[in-house]
Amino acid sequence: MKKLITFFIKYTVAVNVLMLVLILFGIMGLTNTKSSFFPLADTNIITISITYPGASPGEIEEGVVLKIEDNLRGLVGIDRVTSSSRENSASITVEGLRDADIDVLLADVKNAVDRVPSFPPEMEPPVISKLEIINEAISFTLSGEGVNLKTLKQIARDIETDLRSTPGISQVGLKGFPAEEIEIAVRETDLRAYDLTFSEVARAVSNSNILTTGGNIKTLDEEYLIRANNRSYYGDELDFIVVKAESNGNIIRLRDVATVRDRWSESPDRLFMDDELAIQITVSTTNNEDIIEATEQTRAYIEKFNQQYDNVSLTVARDTTVALEQRLDILIENGGLGILLVLILLGLFLKPSIALWVAVGLPISFFGLFIFAPSFMTINVISLFGMILVIGILVDDGIVIGENIYYHYENGKHPIRAAIDGTLEVIPPILSAILTTMVAFTTFFFLPGNLGNFFGEISKVLIIILSISLIEAFLILPAHIAHSRALRKGTQTFLLNRWAEQAMLWMRDRLYAPALRFFLQNKILGFSIPIALFILTIGAFAGGVIKFSFFPPVESDQVNISLTMPQGTSEAITDSIISMIEEKAWAANEKLSEELESGKSVITNSIRRIGTATAQQAGPPGASQGVGGSTSAAVLTLNLLPEEERGTINASRVANAVAEAVGTVYGTETLEFGSGTSFGGKPVSISLVSNNIQEIKAAKEELKAALINMPELKDISDNDPSGIKEINLRLKDNAYLLGLSLNDVMGQVRSGFFGAAVQRFQRGRDEIRVWVRYDRKDRNSISNLDDMWIVTPSRNRVPLSEIASYEIRRGEVTINHLEGKREIRVEAEQKNIRDSAAELVGFVRDNIMPDIIAKYPSVTALYEGQNREAGQIGESMGKVLPAILLLMYAIIAFTFRSYTQPLMLFILIPFSLVGVAWGHWIHGMSINVLSFLGIVALIGILVNDGLVLIKKFNNLLKSGLSFNEALYEAGKQRFRAIFLTSITTIAGLAPLIFEPGFSAQFLIPMAISVAYGIGFATFLTLFLLPLLLSGNSTIKRAMHWLRTGNWVDKRDLERAVKEVVVEQEQGDLVA
Repeated sequence: MKKLITFFIKYTVAVNVLMLVLILFGIMGLTNTKSSFFPLADTNIITISITYPGASPGEIEEGVVLKIEDNLRGLVGIDRVTSSSRENSASITVEGLRDADIDVLLADVKNAVDRVPSFPPEMEPPVISKLEIINEAISFTLSGEGVNLKTLKQIARDIETDLRSTPGISQVGLKGFPAEEIEIAVRETDLRAYDLTFSEVARAVSNSNILTTGGNIKTLDEEYLIRANNRSYYGDELDFIVVKAESNGNIIRLRDVATVRDRWSESPDRLFMDDELAIQITVSTTNNEDIIEATEQTRAYIEKFNQQYDNVSLTVARDTTVALEQRLDILIENGGLGILLVLILLGLFLKPSIALWVAVGLPISFFGLFIFAPSFMTINVISLFGMILVIGILVDDGIVIGENIYYHYENGKHPIRAAIDGTLEVIPPILSAILTTMVAFTTFFFLPGNLGNFFGEISKVLIIILSISLIEAFLILPAHIAHSRALRKGTQTFLLNRWAEQAMLWMRDRLYAPALRFFLQNKILGFSIPIALFILTIGAFAGGVIKFSFFPPVESDQVNISLTMPQGTSEAITDSIISMIEEKAWAANEKLSEELESGKSVITNSIRRIGTATAQQAGPPGASQGVGGSTSAAVLTLNLLPEEERGTINASRVANAVAEAVGTVYGTETLEFGSGTSFGGKPVSISLVSNNIQEIKAAKEELKAALINMPELKDISDNDPSGIKEINLRLKDNAYLLGLSLNDVMGQVRSGFFGAAVQRFQRGRDEIRVWVRYDRKDRNSISNLDDMWIVTPSRNRVPLSEIASYEIRRGEVTINHLEGKREIRVEAEQKNIRDSAAELVGFVRDNIMPDIIAKYPSVTALYEGQNREAGQIGESMGKVLPAILLLMYAIIAFTFRSYTQPLMLFILIPFSLVGVAWGHWIHGMSINVLSFLGIVALIGILVNDGLVLIKKFNNLLKSGLSFNEALYEAGKQRFRAIFLTSITTIAGLAPLIFEPGFSAQFLIPMAISVAYGIGFATFLTLFLLPLLLSGNSTIKRAMHWLRTGNWVDKRDLERAVKEVVVEQEQGDLVA
């Protein structure tokens, strides 16, 4: 190592070539690095989609879901299994462990499903797939005055084809139209007239509308393929299908007994942008595509399209890259401002030349990162935060080396020799400090779930940057300083530098040095102050002054208002309510927009969609399963101005304003005003689990009533809506006398009122189903059911009302499972995002749930959402952090060859939490999980300063100073380095901490933990660490007296002094 450092210091050409290589390759890597909102990561979720047309939730649960769940039990790599059974369909979600191989798990899940002995014959094959994560890039709407939905859809399909053929775009989704189908509306009177049944009509269509081959004929000259091509793709082509041929020569065709038409599915999906009929087109990207490039190409296409067409137009509804670029710009600006503040501080308190070359280490290290960046990261808010976080650590190394080289130069050494000796002297503590920091940040790799995927990127960024910084610090920096003006006699300094130097000396000699000597002489007082502050902080937590929450909210640029009406509510009623909410939203917008000086509207556009309550669902809802959307669900999406144009109006405030304007809406199942996302889900999410469905439903009602009475909560909802009204048929005795069974009767009723899907084929991109059933007007009343004629085995016909009776009651609409048990989940949002979610959940757990559980003993409450995510992180940290600390201890102990000195550093860690806690209180924030991740980062940075001081203390002991004088001088000599390290770290993070924008708010708790923690830790390092070292020596001295009966000087018991004695004795023996 010494030869390598000496080579680079002597020959600056090698240094400059190395710098140039890092810069050029870094620029190449930077140009190839993609951008995204958050780090891109593969999912660990597998979904099993089940389609069982006409089946009730109970039928699907018993006949399909329970069988699959039983077979999934015991599979290696599964975290948990949840399921939801609905009318016509079901979905099973398999969550894999983070370290599980998702492809292996997918194969295991497929094998488990294949092992199910039997499924109902009407059920379609289950679709098992890995959940693919796609990132919305841009969404726009297609509309035109007077243009019908059919035409809009045809144009939208053409646009979809054009965009999919564009390089870099593979994910294009359409919303705003139902599935297309061909309906064969059978007439009851004609069936009776021609003595036909539903099944006979269905069989005729199924057997005639075919495309098939019948083998081939090979002659001596050529070969012929036998083919029957009787496939019809449109309704009017089916009219002439022969349904029945009578012996008298009469042929009955399909048009004689039914009306055949192309139509939209009865399951709705309609979309309106600013109250105009539209189709929404969304371009998304996979992890392998660049979101900014895809958006730019889409915008170019939109501009070209609008120039070519007059009757229809494309309007951008939401461009996520605008918010992305704003968030990246905010972090880049904050990072740039942080670097500028660091440079100013370095320029003030260091020699200008030294400050310059220390500062050069920042871009060199960042360019080194971008050499490797394209292979493992994107430029996103998390990776940029990691770069901001590392600024102070990078400067730390440079300051220590630069200061030490200058110290050797001032002692009379030649610049080259000063650079070599000064660098070699601090390699052990710097290397130890960098390694301990890297080890501390590896904690993020072990975080569970998405949080581990997200913040693991910070670890990667820091580890690579710090590795590159070692090259810069040991090879490039010393060479530049050795040949700089700082190590020349007679070099003039600027006036500001002289003032800053005087201020630094004044702080060191007039403030710090006397205070340190005072506390060394009054150790009890020195220990009492941090202990008292620590106790005060614990009291502040206990008294609720400093609050704890789970996760900070992540700001959004849209508000999603989800409406769910009681199952079975007509489309017209659902549309009228969501339209009323839209009107109120625009009324609330007028008041909010008055606050903007620009005169712009806070809400840029509104998109109303009927058929689903999920804003992100690509449509048609359920089209792939043929089950369609729901007439009782709707969603209103309000897209907002970009953040920088909204001032202090965030999405949460818009959502609350709209909710206040809407007021109470009676008769709804759920009405939620969503304004963003959060790690882990909703702050209050309670799963009630039991196999006793009556108790679980009763417990749900009581829990919801209690949550509604909590003024801190809003948007209380559950996943167990009231079921649709069911007509339960019971056969009369005379039905059995006619030879009918319940199965026979229900089969005929199902054929008429639900229908039979007799054909399925592809028409372009659409899957078309051919349905045989009654016309809509013949099945829109209960009287139509009474008037239906049932065919008996003897082919006689009898009205249903004569052979069956019925009663009407509500059934199940959804049956949810969690780990094989029935589950109902009750969730709520906070009205004020600054309230402590942990306290709210704690209140529910301690004051509400005990009474409910006592009343319904079969029910178990599981706290999901953010609480579960936080619990998983706590459990993971509890396992990993001790190992991380042990490894850090081993590195420090190896460096100092001491058992106790690393422990003195670790004692500082809990006391540094005082700064973290009160930093959050100053900014009015709750401590949350991300704050604790900041504390983990703080541990690595905190240890660095202590290492430098202890190393200097050991060297001074070796030089012959007494114990107390060595402590005193070590503090004085390392005051500048420790002070500058701390203040530059704080300066690098300060712009982010005081950033008023909403986008970076969720990162501020981490920044507060590091900045305020390191600020308080500076005093701990400068005052408490010397006291701990002194106290540790006093204990060792007392232990030595107990063992030997002799009092010895403190200095003689220190490992550094013992090593000197041993080296001297070995030297004497050799001599």
